[in-house]
Amino acid sequence: MPVLADTRVSIAGLGAIGQVVARELDRGGIPGLKLGAVSARDKEKAQAFVRNLANAVPVVELEELGDYGDIVVECAPAALLAKIAEPALARHRKLIVLSVGALLSNPHLKQAALDGGGAILVPTGALLGLDAVLAAAEGRIHSVRMITRKPPKGLIGAPFLVDNGIDVTDLKEPLKVFSGTAREAATGFPANLNVAVALSLAGIGPDLTLLEIWADPTVTRNTHRIEVDSDSARLTMTIENIPSENPKTGVITARSVIALLRKMSAPLRVGT
Repeated sequence: MPVLADTRVSIAGLGAIGQVVARELDRGGIPGLKLGAVSARDKEKAQAFVRNLANAVPVVELEELGDYGDIVVECAPAALLAKIAEPALARHRKLIVLSVGALLSNPHLKQAALDGGGAILVPTGALLGLDAVLAAAEGRIHSVRMITRKPPKGLIGAPFLVDNGIDVTDLKEPLKVFSGTAREAATGFPANLNVAVALSLAGIGPDLTLLEIWADPTVTRNTHRIEVDSDSARLTMTIENIPSENPKTGVITARSVIALLRKMSAPLRVGT
C-alpha cells in the first residue's frame, strides 16, 4: 500500500492562535498533517518566527496560502477573511475560519465553496455544546440566549464601545455594554464574539440568537453562559475560558483548531 504524503496546512495570521497551531504542526503533533506555509501582516516577525521552527516553511501572501496548503487556517483580522477565503476556496481547499462573524458580511463565500469544490469549517472555538445545538436544530429550537462576561481589558477597542462612547477602562462593578442579536454583535465586537455567531449558525440563525455582553472586573476568565430551549432538550451550559496572551482570545481557541485538524485525519471521530 503506497505511503501518502502528509496533508499540508497553511496558516493566515501568527497571533496567539496561529503560532500555537503552527508549532504543533511543525513538531509533527498531528499525524498526517504538516505545516505548508504561513502568512502575516508583519513579514519580518513572521520570518523570525519561521526561523525558529524545526522545518522551514515559506512566508507568503494571503492569496497564495491555497498554493501551499490543502487546508488553510484563517486566524487573521476579520476584515481579511474574503482575501484569504476566495482564492483558497477556488483551489478546492478546506478553509478553517476563526473570524466566524465575518462570514455574515461575506455570504458569497458559501457559494464560492460550492463553486470551487472547497469547504468552510468552523471549529468549536471558545464555546461548548455546539454538537447538542446542531442536534436540536434537526427538530425545532424555540430560543437561544447567550450571556458573555469578559474582563474589561478584553473588550477595549471594540467598535460598538468606541461608537457609543462606552469606557470600560476603570470599572469597579459589572457593566452591561450590549444587548442584541448575534448579527449585531458580530459587527460591534468583531474580535470578541465569534462564539456567538458560531452558536447562531449551529442553531436558529444570527437574527434570532440573543446576546448580552458584560464588562466585568470581577472575573478573570472569558465566561459564556448558553441557554437553549428546543423540542428535544433544554440546554444550559457555561464555559470559563482562560485568556491567552491576547486578552480577546481564550487559550482553548487554538486548541480547538488543533482538535479539529486532528479529527479530520483520525480513524475514530467523536462528536457530530
